Amino acid sequence: MYSGDVLIHIDDSLDDEALDALLLKTREEPGVLDARVNEGTRHLMVVDFDAKATSPSNILQAMRQRGVGAELIGL
Repeated sequence: MYSGDVLIHIDDSLDDEALDALLLKTREEPGVLDARVNEGTRHLMVVDFDAKATSPSNILQAMRQRGVGAELIGL
């Protein structure tokens, strides 16, 4: 397994419930190992993933399909 990290900027202002749901759904994506935000930077999500199982663009696409505006920043 090759682990990678990606930083995703969340355009939308999400309340606690919506952000928690987004984190949970992101963690459930195939190949995602973890997803997290810091309280002070709630618009930035760090996603750890298995690069052999998924890609940053797949993770971003899954977020957008849920109606969340987001862009890849990198890491």
